[in-house]
Amino acid sequence: MAALAITGQIAWAVENTWFNNFVYDTITPDPRPVAWMVAASALVATITTILMGTLSDRTRSRWGRRKPYILVGYIFWGLMTAVFPMTAWVKNLSLALVLVVLVDCLMTFFGSTANDAAFNAWTADVTPSHQRGKVEGVLNVCLFVAQLISIAAAGAFIDNLGYFTFFYLLGGIVMLVGLIAGSAIREEPFPETAAPQLPFWQEIRSTFGIHTILANKTLFLILLSAMLLGVGFQVAFPYMLIYVNHTIGFSKSQFSIIGGAVIFGSGLMAVPLGNLADRVNRKAMLAISIALTSLGCFLFSLDDSMVLLALTALLWQAANMSAGIAANSWIKELLPEDSRGRFLGVRMIFYVLLPMLIGPRIGSTLITTFGLPTILEGKPGYLPVALIFQVGALLGLLALIPLLFLKSERSEVE
Repeated sequence: MAALAITGQIAWAVENTWFNNFVYDTITPDPRPVAWMVAASALVATITTILMGTLSDRTRSRWGRRKPYILVGYIFWGLMTAVFPMTAWVKNLSLALVLVVLVDCLMTFFGSTANDAAFNAWTADVTPSHQRGKVEGVLNVCLFVAQLISIAAAGAFIDNLGYFTFFYLLGGIVMLVGLIAGSAIREEPFPETAAPQLPFWQEIRSTFGIHTILANKTLFLILLSAMLLGVGFQVAFPYMLIYVNHTIGFSKSQFSIIGGAVIFGSGLMAVPLGNLADRVNRKAMLAISIALTSLGCFLFSLDDSMVLLALTALLWQAANMSAGIAANSWIKELLPEDSRGRFLGVRMIFYVLLPMLIGPRIGSTLITTFGLPTILEGKPGYLPVALIFQVGALLGLLALIPLLFLKSERSEVE
């Protein structure tokens, strides 16, 4: 679980940061293609997780229920990661941008099949109810180990050896770990009586029926809150590295120092926060975490020194992680047992699709309207400004509203 989690999160962290920076540095400094790429990959990730998650729910193979999707998905995920930088070889800008979006979407298809659909469903399958917060904490440790590698180490690696070597190496690691760790997964065989009752497409359609929403009201209110917090986060996050690198003027290696400090500090908090989520009211923990996430995002916009950026980013990241642990452990507790993969696809609508469609578009509009005009390698564009963090912080506070309609978390779970 740890090996697959760390490797998968490295790949996602790189896709969420260095893919964007690669496009900005090597293809065009216009922020709009970043927003297109983020939106397209979010749509692919959501559709893939719904379809492949449902398919994994229905799979009854001698190789296992989730294992085939994890094993094959990780191998092709790594392959497409290695292929991504080759888009820069295309000299026609329009064609290069089409290929960037296409390759990113292919990488996302395999990554979402392996990680978002199959791996996350498998962790829910094998985790006892009373340990969900602890497991989410451990998975967040894996997340921050992955981010420490992908942000702290990657910046210095790219500065010294370039994007191409970095993406080739990362792709190879994802393939190798997926092959070894994916092959080692063991699953309990499902009895024949557990076979699916509805046809595939009818089961997909039933997911979005009003009766399903009403029957899982608490689950959907938590997802709505997570979506609103995610919109605020995505207004600024896709452009954060560009902001620190180009607007403030820190090198990628300097950003790696900031990112490394933030990730290390946040990672130390993951397991204690996971244990806390098993012991306290998750609604209160979620509300406090949302407020602190918005505060950290706002304060980040006011700083331009390395120390203050690191401290405010730590507050922003740690509070967002706390919100994620509380929400995810609660969500996994509420997932219907026979359709966890399918409902994890629904989760992607609120966690990925809507935030990444709405947030980066707002950020891109703010940058092109209020950003600083610039010329990078002869190409016109705009530098991100602090306003994107301030608007993101305000939008993130809207996540508190759905919590007002939730009853006590303990009574809902029991």
